[in-house]
Amino acid sequence: MIEDAVRNNAEWCQAMCAAHGHPGTFGPRAWTSDRRTPPYYPDAVTLTEDATAEDVLTGIDRATPGASVKDGHARLDLAPHGFRLLFEATWIHRPAGPPAAPGPGRWRPVRTPAELASWALAWSGGDPADAALFRPGLLAGPTTTVIAGYGPGGRLLGGAVLSASATVTGVSNLFAAEGADPAEVWTGCLGLADPTKPVVGYESGDDLPPALMAGFRTTGPLRVWLDA
Repeated sequence: MIEDAVRNNAEWCQAMCAAHGHPGTFGPRAWTSDRRTPPYYPDAVTLTEDATAEDVLTGIDRATPGASVKDGHARLDLAPHGFRLLFEATWIHRPAGPPAAPGPGRWRPVRTPAELASWALAWSGGDPADAALFRPGLLAGPTTTVIAGYGPGGRLLGGAVLSASATVTGVSNLFAAEGADPAEVWTGCLGLADPTKPVVGYESGDDLPPALMAGFRTTGPLRVWLDA
């Protein structure tokens, strides 16, 4: 299941990079981008347990500061190559099936560029630069669904991105607006996931317990390295 989650996450990185005009490349053991990726997205993702430092480092741009590598299996030591460990997180997995209970509010896909702009501004906490990460091209992708939940008066409760692949659905960028319950955002977004596929993602810190309350379990570690 970790390999399915890693592949799905790399495919989501590919979709984000494609929306910014420069998709990466899938190799046998790693996905890489030879141009700096959008903020918060890695320049490489390991796809298999036997991926090596060479697999990820030869395909990325290290001349520009800020290169990062997501080690999906937490196997690499990139410190000897000038990287520092940025953070660690945990892959999560939820079996196929509907959520235990729907979250309150009205949950639906984001359909227009204007809706996406409002969603992204809420996701970013009101930072226009971060909100610009989510470009309208994402709405045309066949595997990407941006989910938003609305409460009374049309107030945005939160949302997430669902990324469909052959075997699983990935959930990422989940956020709860001020005053909203993160656990209810999880169930609301999961209500729009394909019930025939497991749902995967990763979380850490205070963001992990609400996911576990929504029916996920932890499956293994990942690490993100930053070029020092």
